[in-house]
Amino acid sequence: MAISPAEVAHRAASDAELVAWVDDHDQLLGALPRAELRERGLIGRCTFILLFNSAGELCVHRRTLSKALYPGYWDVAAGGMVALEESYADSAARELAEELGVAGVALRFHEKFYFEQPGNRLWCAVFSALWDGPLRLQPEEVSEARFISVAQAESESVKQPYCPDSLVALQRYKASQS
Repeated sequence: MAISPAEVAHRAASDAELVAWVDDHDQLLGALPRAELRERGLIGRCTFILLFNSAGELCVHRRTLSKALYPGYWDVAAGGMVALEESYADSAARELAEELGVAGVALRFHEKFYFEQPGNRLWCAVFSALWDGPLRLQPEEVSEARFISVAQAESESVKQPYCPDSLVALQRYKASQS
């Protein structure tokens, strides 16, 4: 599957976007371009929003092939990097609206956690939201989306590529609900 010119342009803009740069304790150090943060192995802030419908199903979506991290992977959460002067909650609302076209919903904060893999060091904030309306996918970032049971998403994640950071967010969310 080819990457469209719009996806290429979106990726370039995304890589240049200034995002919050933090230390091991989530204390703000400044802002750096997203690509530089990754390349230097520094820590950023990000959000994960688990979107459920009233039947309790979770929205999973496939990332486009132009994504810098986990291209073409399935994702159990909307979300993304936090901008310099943006709160976790403001970032979560912005990302949910951008990626899935869901705006004006109540976001419930669950917790923060630290995630680390090579090229992906993050302080993460986990939110959830309820939505039964239509999704409007951002074509540069999301190629398809569907609502499935949490159990089905977990089952699929051992057979298909799923984003490891958002799977941790889902596990943290589930632990907070018990």
